[in-house]
Amino acid sequence: MRLTQSIAALLAAASLLGAAGAHAEISERTIKFAAQNSKGHPQVMGMERFAEIVKEKSGGKIEVKLFPGGTLGGDVQTLASVQGGIVEMSVMNAGILSGTIKEFGVVDLPFLFGTPEEADAVMDGPVGTELAARLPAQRLVGLGFWELGFRHLTNNRHAVNTVEDVKGLKIRTVQSAVPLATFNALGANAIPLPYPELYSALETGTVDGQENPLANIVNAKFTEVQKYLTLTGHQYNPQIVIVSKVFWDKLDPQEQALLQDAATQARDYQRKASRDANAGFLEEIKKSGMEVVEPNAEQLAAFRKAVEPVVTQFRDTIGAETVDAVFSQLKTIRGQ
Repeated sequence: MRLTQSIAALLAAASLLGAAGAHAEISERTIKFAAQNSKGHPQVMGMERFAEIVKEKSGGKIEVKLFPGGTLGGDVQTLASVQGGIVEMSVMNAGILSGTIKEFGVVDLPFLFGTPEEADAVMDGPVGTELAARLPAQRLVGLGFWELGFRHLTNNRHAVNTVEDVKGLKIRTVQSAVPLATFNALGANAIPLPYPELYSALETGTVDGQENPLANIVNAKFTEVQKYLTLTGHQYNPQIVIVSKVFWDKLDPQEQALLQDAATQARDYQRKASRDANAGFLEEIKKSGMEVVEPNAEQLAAFRKAVEPVVTQFRDTIGAETVDAVFSQLKTIRGQ
């Protein structure tokens, strides 16, 4: 009995030493992780899960402090802060990076993905890997792609049933060339604004409407300042988790692997949370009193037709090789 107890004690001690050893090379650090959406949004839920995993895997040595709600500035400002090492991490629309790396504009192309699963396959595959490989030259490191969902159109002027109904509307878009061109092609007056300024712009009538996924419409309380929602699904938003290369290069390989693993685990959690919540967001919007328009197949086909020139216009600007690679993979996925 005593021998058995001694062996058990030795094994327990070895286990404790192993656990301590696993954290031995990890330094105490604080990571600032910034985003535009507020607490309760699936994007922030992913950030919270990431912070939990990092804390657990680092034995509490690495603390991830979250800064949601655009508290550290809009996307463009936050991106510059990450590049400069002022902010260690952020998660944002991958298309925002097109201003720095033109190939990222491919994810902004209208009506590119038909389902979230198609987006997963492309962004987790060779195309996403190739895009991420371009980041270090711009003082960034990519840890993977989360999701924001399909974007839809809201406005305060009138119900949008057809392309003709979009004409003349002042629509806020993200600060990226392809979304601007997309809504101009639909006949709108597209206006780029930082996300933290959008609610006020809608409230004051600076813009008539905006386009965002359902989660954002609910989370940012756009239901309070918009009357009409049209389920256009005109764009799908992969979100990219980025780290400052200035910060990344200070980490040892064990710490880098820990953050990468945490981001991948949080990605799977975040995607599921986002997709599970989508139907509930639509119900919440309907209960708010907003009028919801669901275009039929013919009407959506007209939207697609109107923005076809945008793909042609940006093919060479984005990079023909990148655009063709995405469409080629999508054809394979769809069995075409």
